[in-house]
Amino acid sequence: MTLVMTTASANVPSLGRARTRGLFGGLAGRIARLALMIMGGLVMIAGVLIAPLPGPFGLPIAVVGLMLVLRNSYWAKRQFIRLQQARPNWVFPFRRLMRRRPEVAPVFWQQTLRIERLLLRKGQRVLGRLRRRLFVRRAAT
Repeated sequence: MTLVMTTASANVPSLGRARTRGLFGGLAGRIARLALMIMGGLVMIAGVLIAPLPGPFGLPIAVVGLMLVLRNSYWAKRQFIRLQQARPNWVFPFRRLMRRRPEVAPVFWQQTLRIERLLLRKGQRVLGRLRRRLFVRRAAT
């Protein structure tokens, strides 16, 4: 059996690469990726600046900026993976918020409990006990 390469079969790999490039191919794609990375960085900075204000708006805004940067930068993805391997407890809340269906309320509760544990001694913490009391009452009724 002989292998014959036709012009149609020779063009298949180049067509496949053109399809995978899609919107972000060539110089225009690089410029678009760079613009999205810059926009993501600005959104992250805005999220960090908004974080001290009342309300939980800073973290979700910072996560949106992080998503923009991670989707458009291979370097940022590698750094994020390294950070995830080094400090999984720090990165896990961000990963939960970057899912298709983000778990905002559980992440907010988990971070509130972590902050309480950092700031207060064991006898002074009230949020965990409050949740257990409310949960037990609802389960009993």
